[in-house]
Amino acid sequence: MNKAFLIGRLARDPELRTTPSGVSVCTFRLAISRRFANQQGVREADFINIVVWRAQGENCARYLTKGSQCAVAGSIQTRSYDAQDGTKRYVTEVVADEVEFLARAQGSSAMPGDEFAPPPQAPSQAYTGDTGFTQVDDDELPF
Repeated sequence: MNKAFLIGRLARDPELRTTPSGVSVCTFRLAISRRFANQQGVREADFINIVVWRAQGENCARYLTKGSQCAVAGSIQTRSYDAQDGTKRYVTEVVADEVEFLARAQGSSAMPGDEFAPPPQAPSQAYTGDTGFTQVDDDELPF
């Protein structure tokens, strides 16, 4: 089984190209923070190359920008090529089956689905009754 699930932020703007046969392909690099900090207390990140084909790639190029957060599900693929200096180079990348836009970068334009999102609600006032309980909004629960 070859399946990868990644959540991270774009390290740079996506690049959209078209193959000679007219198929769209979008590439970008996803920065993914590691779970634990190193000995100096710094959380390092891994930078993973992502490839997205056809209409989904066009949507990624249209709506994602540097700093946008997204989730990618796909398969890991390796390939090799001969560089101009005669050395053999190897590339490992994730070919995306699904890309979900999670959060846009600061100052970026609207993302798909924003026109259907409900307006933000004002914080509800806590109610304390004679029972000693505080009413809590369901959105504030951690589960």
